[in-house]
Amino acid sequence: MKKIVSLSMLASAILFADSDLDQLKLQIQQLQEKVQNIEKQNAQKEQASIDAKVANDTSSSFSQAAYLPDIGLVLDMSALSRNIDNTAYLTQAMPGFLQSDPNGDFPFNKDNGFNLNYAEVSMHSVVDPYFDVFAVFHIHPTAIEVEEAYVRTRALPYSLLVKAGKFKSDFGRINAKHQHSWAFSSQPLIYAGLFGPDGISDPGVQLQWIAPTNTYLMAGVEAMQGTNTQSFGNVERNNLYIGYLKSSVDLTDDISVLGGISGVTGKNPNGNTNVYGADLTVRAELGNYSSLVWQSEYLKRDMDNNMTSGLTKDKQAGVYSELIYNIDENWATGARYDRIVQNDVGDMSLYAPAGVNTNNLDRTTVMLQYKPFEFSRLRLEYTDDRSKIIDGQRKNIQEVMLNLTIEAGSHGAHAY
Repeated sequence: MKKIVSLSMLASAILFADSDLDQLKLQIQQLQEKVQNIEKQNAQKEQASIDAKVANDTSSSFSQAAYLPDIGLVLDMSALSRNIDNTAYLTQAMPGFLQSDPNGDFPFNKDNGFNLNYAEVSMHSVVDPYFDVFAVFHIHPTAIEVEEAYVRTRALPYSLLVKAGKFKSDFGRINAKHQHSWAFSSQPLIYAGLFGPDGISDPGVQLQWIAPTNTYLMAGVEAMQGTNTQSFGNVERNNLYIGYLKSSVDLTDDISVLGGISGVTGKNPNGNTNVYGADLTVRAELGNYSSLVWQSEYLKRDMDNNMTSGLTKDKQAGVYSELIYNIDENWATGARYDRIVQNDVGDMSLYAPAGVNTNNLDRTTVMLQYKPFEFSRLRLEYTDDRSKIIDGQRKNIQEVMLNLTIEAGSHGAHAY
């Protein structure tokens, strides 16, 4: 009997032990699963932290990139043959407009042979929802100049636009255009005579308004410093005020007309200067990449001139007309004729010796242009210039020039 009781107690102990062991195993297994879950959660949190950091760094990089300015580069160079040597060319005078100045400004195609005319670096950036900023730097072989540096509004009501800083005025048809966007390598005679190689370009402020009509109509006014000594130059205070009205209309699906009138008034050391202008451009689309563009402009200047005989008023005017045939996307050809049509000045002896003919100042230019691609251009030009006095004599300047222009980087479309 004792043996049976003992065996029963042993069997019960073994059964209880097995039950406790199974429970212990189950608890251990549950604990291991909890540890694995914790480790998995920690790993997920760590990966999420890494992903967030990468995303933040990437977003920051993109944000910084969005505020980097667009940068463009233009190189302009030429090979030239002229029937006047370099030393004599620097003595040129334009009767009634430009006196002989061997140390004067000849920024484009100055020398027989090879010329690096300039490198132009342009920058543009969106500042914020309210302003854009622009800058253009001209790098000449011997100097660097700020050609333009201004801010322009983005969000004014009533189709208003304000520009402030140093900029090229929108007076006339081509004053606001940079040299590499001209149809020919040289300025029209009347522009060179009235404003010099830089045109009207000064610190100031501009306000433009575009009418809310189906036909394009833009009116603008500008107040500028007036440092241009060719027509103004009295800078005791800002003295230059400009106004213009420009419009365009489509006559047909293929023919459009752009016209404008402009006026500028300012002070010169002897009194007042007023310049008036009218321009007309007609563009006919002939097919894919083919078009015919006729552009003409007339400028007139009335300027007080204090001579020894008393105050006189110089009255001068000139016109140019050019016709460009864009044959296809690669080839173009064209011709331009310039003429001074009025040249009444108080003392012509300042510009020409006695007995030298100062009438019939004109120039003819023809060109052939090849563009291998949108941002490179080769242009061959022939010019017959009958507007200059060199070494005290009226001479015809004849030149043949091959011009190469390269554009790289970000560069906006040229104005129509």
